[in-house]
Amino acid sequence: MNLVVGATGMLGMEICRLLRARGQPVRAMVRTTSDAAKVDALRAWGAEIVTGDLRDPPSLARACQGASCVLVTATAIASFSPENTFLTADGGIKDLIDAAQAAHVTQFVFVSVSTGLDPDCDLTRVKRINEQYLMHSGLTYTILRASAFMEIWLSPHLGFDAASGNANVIGTGEGRLSYISYLDVAQFCVAAIGHPAARNAAIELGGPDALSPLEAVHIFEKATGRQFNVVHIPIEALQAQHAAATNPLEKTFAALMMETAKGNVIPMQEVLRTFPGITLRSVEDYARQSVPLPAA
Repeated sequence: MNLVVGATGMLGMEICRLLRARGQPVRAMVRTTSDAAKVDALRAWGAEIVTGDLRDPPSLARACQGASCVLVTATAIASFSPENTFLTADGGIKDLIDAAQAAHVTQFVFVSVSTGLDPDCDLTRVKRINEQYLMHSGLTYTILRASAFMEIWLSPHLGFDAASGNANVIGTGEGRLSYISYLDVAQFCVAAIGHPAARNAAIELGGPDALSPLEAVHIFEKATGRQFNVVHIPIEALQAQHAAATNPLEKTFAALMMETAKGNVIPMQEVLRTFPGITLRSVEDYARQSVPLPAA
Protein backbone atom coordinates (compact mmCIF):
# COMPACT_ATOMS: atom_id res chain seq x y z
CA MET A 1 0.00 0.00 0.00
CA ASN A 2 1.25 3.47 -0.95
CA LEU A 3 0.22 6.25 1.43
CA VAL A 4 0.17 9.71 -0.18
CA VAL A 5 0.25 12.61 2.27
CA GLY A 6 -0.80 15.83 0.60
CA ALA A 7 -3.06 13.84 -1.71
CA THR A 8 -5.42 16.70 -2.62
CA GLY A 9 -2.63 19.05 -3.62
CA MET A 10 -1.54 19.61 -7.21
CA LEU A 11 1.40 17.21 -6.96
CA GLY A 12 -0.26 14.72 -4.63
CA MET A 13 -3.26 14.31 -6.94
CA GLU A 14 -0.99 13.53 -9.88
CA ILE A 15 0.97 10.97 -7.86
CA CYS A 16 -2.26 9.24 -6.90
CA ARG A 17 -3.46 9.29 -10.51
CA LEU A 18 -0.21 7.81 -11.82
CA LEU A 19 -0.14 5.08 -9.20
CA ARG A 20 -3.72 4.06 -9.87
CA ALA A 21 -3.10 4.14 -13.65
CA ARG A 22 -0.36 1.58 -13.00
CA GLY A 23 -2.68 -0.56 -10.92
CA GLN A 24 -0.85 0.28 -7.70
CA PRO A 25 -2.78 0.52 -4.41
CA VAL A 26 -3.14 4.05 -3.03
CA ARG A 27 -4.22 5.33 0.34
CA ALA A 28 -4.87 9.06 0.13
CA MET A 29 -4.64 11.00 3.37
CA VAL A 30 -7.08 13.92 3.37
CA ARG A 31 -8.22 16.41 5.98
CA THR A 32 -11.79 17.03 7.09
CA THR A 33 -11.49 20.41 5.33
CA SER A 34 -10.15 19.00 2.04
CA ASP A 35 -11.89 19.92 -1.21
CA ALA A 36 -14.77 17.46 -1.53
CA ALA A 37 -14.52 17.37 -5.33
CA LYS A 38 -10.87 16.33 -5.11
CA VAL A 39 -11.65 13.67 -2.52
CA ASP A 40 -14.41 12.34 -4.79
CA ALA A 41 -11.95 12.23 -7.71
CA LEU A 42 -9.44 10.27 -5.64
CA ARG A 43 -12.15 7.85 -4.62
CA ALA A 44 -13.30 7.48 -8.24
CA TRP A 45 -9.75 6.54 -9.24
CA GLY A 46 -9.89 3.72 -6.69
CA ALA A 47 -7.86 5.29 -3.90
CA GLU A 48 -8.59 4.35 -0.31
CA ILE A 49 -9.44 7.53 1.61
CA VAL A 50 -8.15 8.03 5.13
CA THR A 51 -8.74 11.14 7.20
CA GLY A 52 -5.67 12.53 8.90
CA ASP A 53 -3.84 15.71 9.78
CA LEU A 54 -0.15 16.42 10.26
CA ARG A 55 -1.12 18.23 13.47
CA ASP A 56 -2.78 15.06 14.82
CA PRO A 57 -0.18 12.32 15.55
CA PRO A 58 -2.72 9.55 16.29
CA SER A 59 -4.27 10.06 12.85
CA LEU A 60 -0.82 9.64 11.29
CA ALA A 61 -0.31 6.33 13.09
CA ARG A 62 -3.64 5.08 11.73
CA ALA A 63 -2.80 6.26 8.20
CA CYS A 64 0.56 4.48 8.18
CA GLN A 65 -0.73 1.09 9.33
CA GLY A 66 -0.16 -1.45 6.59
CA ALA A 67 1.60 1.02 4.28
CA SER A 68 4.79 -0.10 2.56
CA CYS A 69 5.68 3.32 1.11
CA VAL A 70 4.83 6.84 2.31
CA LEU A 71 5.03 9.66 -0.24
CA VAL A 72 4.92 13.18 1.18
CA THR A 73 4.15 16.29 -0.84
CA ALA A 74 2.72 18.32 2.05
CA THR A 75 3.90 21.94 2.45
CA ALA A 76 3.87 22.45 -1.32
CA ILE A 77 3.98 26.21 -1.83
CA ALA A 78 0.57 26.38 -3.50
CA SER A 79 -1.11 25.15 -0.32
CA PHE A 80 0.42 27.68 2.06
CA SER A 81 -1.80 29.99 4.04
CA PRO A 82 -0.76 32.63 6.58
CA GLU A 83 -2.10 30.58 9.48
CA ASN A 84 -0.44 27.36 8.31
CA THR A 85 1.64 26.09 11.22
CA PHE A 86 3.73 23.99 8.81
CA LEU A 87 5.76 27.12 8.20
CA THR A 88 6.82 27.67 11.78
CA ALA A 89 7.91 24.31 13.19
CA ASP A 90 8.59 20.99 11.49
CA GLY A 91 5.13 20.87 9.97
CA GLY A 92 4.21 17.60 11.65
CA ILE A 93 6.51 15.70 9.29
CA LYS A 94 8.62 14.45 12.20
CA ASP A 95 5.51 12.84 13.71
CA LEU A 96 4.73 11.29 10.33
CA ILE A 97 8.28 9.90 10.08
CA ASP A 98 7.94 8.45 13.58
CA ALA A 99 4.59 6.91 12.68
CA ALA A 100 6.06 5.40 9.50
CA GLN A 101 8.95 3.94 11.44
CA ALA A 102 6.61 2.42 14.05
CA ALA A 103 4.49 0.92 11.26
CA HIS A 104 7.60 -0.64 9.62
CA VAL A 105 7.17 1.29 6.39
CA THR A 106 9.85 0.19 3.91
CA GLN A 107 10.37 3.50 2.06
CA PHE A 108 9.66 7.16 2.75
CA VAL A 109 9.64 9.51 -0.27
CA PHE A 110 9.85 13.18 0.66
CA VAL A 111 9.49 16.01 -1.85
CA SER A 112 11.75 18.88 -0.87
CA VAL A 113 13.28 21.99 -2.44
CA SER A 114 16.44 22.13 -4.54
CA THR A 115 19.57 23.05 -2.59
CA GLY A 116 20.15 25.66 -5.29
CA LEU A 117 17.04 27.45 -4.00
CA ASP A 118 17.88 27.79 -0.34
CA PRO A 119 16.87 31.21 0.98
CA ASP A 120 16.58 31.82 4.70
CA CYS A 121 12.82 31.41 4.93
CA ASP A 122 10.37 29.13 6.69
CA LEU A 123 9.68 26.88 3.70
CA THR A 124 13.27 25.80 3.13
CA ARG A 125 14.09 25.86 6.84
CA VAL A 126 11.29 23.37 7.54
CA LYS A 127 12.25 21.24 4.55
CA ARG A 128 15.90 20.97 5.65
CA ILE A 129 14.91 20.16 9.25
CA ASN A 130 12.72 17.34 8.01
CA GLU A 131 15.32 16.09 5.55
CA GLN A 132 17.84 15.71 8.36
CA TYR A 133 15.33 14.02 10.66
CA LEU A 134 14.37 11.58 7.92
CA MET A 135 17.98 10.75 7.03
CA HIS A 136 18.71 9.89 10.66
CA SER A 137 15.43 8.05 11.31
CA GLY A 138 16.54 4.59 10.21
CA LEU A 139 13.89 4.52 7.48
CA THR A 140 14.87 3.88 3.88
CA TYR A 141 14.44 7.34 2.43
CA THR A 142 14.24 9.10 -0.91
CA ILE A 143 14.47 12.90 -0.93
CA LEU A 144 13.50 14.55 -4.20
CA ARG A 145 14.76 18.15 -4.21
CA ALA A 146 12.79 19.88 -6.92
CA SER A 147 13.58 23.15 -8.63
CA ALA A 148 10.92 25.77 -9.41
CA PHE A 149 7.63 24.33 -10.69
CA MET A 150 6.91 25.99 -14.03
CA GLU A 151 3.16 25.73 -13.40
CA ILE A 152 3.59 27.99 -10.37
CA TRP A 153 6.47 30.29 -11.24
CA LEU A 154 5.22 30.88 -14.78
CA SER A 155 1.63 31.55 -13.77
CA PRO A 156 -0.60 34.54 -12.98
CA HIS A 157 -0.17 33.85 -9.26
CA LEU A 158 3.37 35.18 -9.54
CA GLY A 159 2.77 37.83 -12.16
CA PHE A 160 3.37 35.73 -15.29
CA ASP A 161 0.04 36.02 -17.09
CA ALA A 162 0.09 34.51 -20.57
CA ALA A 163 -3.60 35.25 -21.14
CA SER A 164 -3.10 38.99 -20.75
CA GLY A 165 0.45 39.09 -22.11
CA ASN A 166 1.95 40.52 -18.93
CA ALA A 167 5.02 39.24 -17.11
CA ASN A 168 6.67 40.47 -13.94
CA VAL A 169 10.38 39.69 -13.95
CA ILE A 170 12.55 39.93 -10.86
CA GLY A 171 15.72 41.99 -11.28
CA THR A 172 17.36 41.71 -14.68
CA GLY A 173 15.57 38.45 -15.50
CA GLU A 174 18.81 36.87 -16.73
CA GLY A 175 19.41 34.23 -14.06
CA ARG A 176 18.99 30.77 -15.61
CA LEU A 177 16.62 28.44 -13.81
CA SER A 178 15.88 24.74 -14.37
CA TYR A 179 12.09 25.03 -14.34
CA ILE A 180 10.45 21.63 -13.83
CA SER A 181 6.87 20.47 -14.33
CA TYR A 182 5.05 19.12 -11.30
CA LEU A 183 3.90 16.33 -13.64
CA ASP A 184 7.52 15.19 -13.95
CA VAL A 185 8.14 15.44 -10.20
CA ALA A 186 5.16 13.10 -9.80
CA GLN A 187 6.76 10.70 -12.28
CA PHE A 188 9.97 10.67 -10.26
CA CYS A 189 8.03 10.02 -7.06
CA VAL A 190 6.37 6.97 -8.59
CA ALA A 191 9.57 5.76 -10.29
CA ALA A 192 11.48 6.02 -6.99
CA ILE A 193 9.29 3.43 -5.27
CA GLY A 194 11.47 0.37 -4.81
CA HIS A 195 14.16 1.69 -7.17
CA PRO A 196 17.65 0.69 -5.98
CA ALA A 197 19.17 4.04 -6.98
CA ALA A 198 16.55 5.87 -4.91
CA ARG A 199 17.43 3.97 -1.74
CA ASN A 200 18.76 6.39 0.90
CA ALA A 201 19.31 9.02 -1.77
CA ALA A 202 18.78 12.75 -2.13
CA ILE A 203 18.18 13.61 -5.79
CA GLU A 204 18.15 17.08 -7.33
CA LEU A 205 15.41 17.52 -9.94
CA GLY A 206 15.17 20.12 -12.69
CA GLY A 207 13.76 20.41 -16.17
CA PRO A 208 15.44 19.68 -19.50
CA ASP A 209 16.64 23.26 -20.03
CA ALA A 210 17.97 26.05 -17.86
CA LEU A 211 16.19 29.21 -18.97
CA SER A 212 16.15 32.77 -17.76
CA PRO A 213 12.76 34.37 -17.08
CA LEU A 214 13.32 36.56 -20.13
CA GLU A 215 13.87 33.46 -22.28
CA ALA A 216 10.66 32.00 -20.85
CA VAL A 217 8.86 35.19 -21.88
CA HIS A 218 10.18 34.81 -25.43
CA ILE A 219 8.93 31.21 -25.55
CA PHE A 220 5.45 32.32 -24.52
CA GLU A 221 5.56 35.21 -26.98
CA LYS A 222 6.23 32.73 -29.76
CA ALA A 223 3.40 30.48 -28.55
CA THR A 224 0.88 33.31 -28.30
CA GLY A 225 2.06 35.24 -31.34
CA ARG A 226 2.25 38.53 -29.49
CA GLN A 227 4.73 40.60 -27.54
CA PHE A 228 4.49 40.58 -23.75
CA ASN A 229 4.52 43.62 -21.52
CA VAL A 230 7.50 42.92 -19.23
CA VAL A 231 7.76 44.73 -15.91
CA HIS A 232 11.05 44.40 -14.03
CA ILE A 233 10.62 44.24 -10.26
CA PRO A 234 13.74 45.59 -8.50
CA ILE A 235 15.39 43.27 -6.00
CA GLU A 236 15.28 46.18 -3.56
CA ALA A 237 11.48 46.16 -3.70
CA LEU A 238 11.42 42.49 -2.68
CA GLN A 239 13.92 43.13 0.08
CA ALA A 240 11.59 45.79 1.43
CA GLN A 241 8.61 43.43 1.06
CA HIS A 242 10.51 40.73 2.94
CA ALA A 243 11.40 43.12 5.75
CA ALA A 244 7.82 44.39 6.05
CA ALA A 245 6.12 40.97 5.81
CA THR A 246 3.64 40.31 8.61
CA ASN A 247 3.31 36.54 8.22
CA PRO A 248 5.50 33.56 7.19
CA LEU A 249 3.77 33.19 3.84
CA GLU A 250 4.65 36.71 2.69
CA LYS A 251 8.23 36.33 3.91
CA THR A 252 8.61 32.97 2.18
CA PHE A 253 7.36 34.22 -1.18
CA ALA A 254 9.56 37.32 -1.08
CA ALA A 255 12.62 35.26 -0.14
CA LEU A 256 11.95 32.64 -2.81
CA MET A 257 11.43 35.25 -5.52
CA MET A 258 14.76 36.85 -4.69
CA GLU A 259 16.40 33.43 -4.68
CA THR A 260 14.99 32.31 -8.03
CA ALA A 261 16.23 35.57 -9.57
CA LYS A 262 19.79 34.33 -8.93
CA GLY A 263 19.15 31.23 -11.04
CA ASN A 264 19.51 27.51 -10.33
CA VAL A 265 20.91 25.19 -13.00
CA ILE A 266 20.47 21.43 -12.40
CA PRO A 267 22.19 19.01 -14.81
CA MET A 268 19.79 16.11 -15.36
CA GLN A 269 21.71 13.78 -17.68
CA GLU A 270 22.78 11.31 -15.00
CA VAL A 271 19.37 11.29 -13.29
CA LEU A 272 17.64 10.56 -16.60
CA ARG A 273 20.05 7.69 -17.25
CA THR A 274 19.06 6.28 -13.87
CA PHE A 275 15.34 6.75 -14.59
CA PRO A 276 15.21 6.14 -18.37
CA GLY A 277 11.43 5.96 -18.59
CA ILE A 278 10.97 9.66 -17.81
CA THR A 279 10.96 12.31 -20.54
CA LEU A 280 11.05 15.82 -19.11
CA ARG A 281 8.56 18.46 -20.18
CA SER A 282 10.07 21.74 -21.32
CA VAL A 283 8.83 25.28 -20.80
CA GLU A 284 8.01 25.26 -24.51
CA ASP A 285 5.81 22.19 -23.98
CA TYR A 286 4.09 23.97 -21.12
CA ALA A 287 3.58 27.13 -23.17
CA ARG A 288 2.07 25.21 -26.09
CA GLN A 289 -0.31 23.40 -23.76
CA SER A 290 -1.24 26.55 -21.85
CA VAL A 291 -2.15 28.87 -24.71
CA PRO A 292 -3.58 28.40 -28.20
CA LEU A 293 -1.00 28.37 -30.96
CA PRO A 294 -1.04 31.34 -33.36
CA ALA A 295 -2.91 30.74 -36.58
CA ALA A 296 -0.78 29.43 -39.46
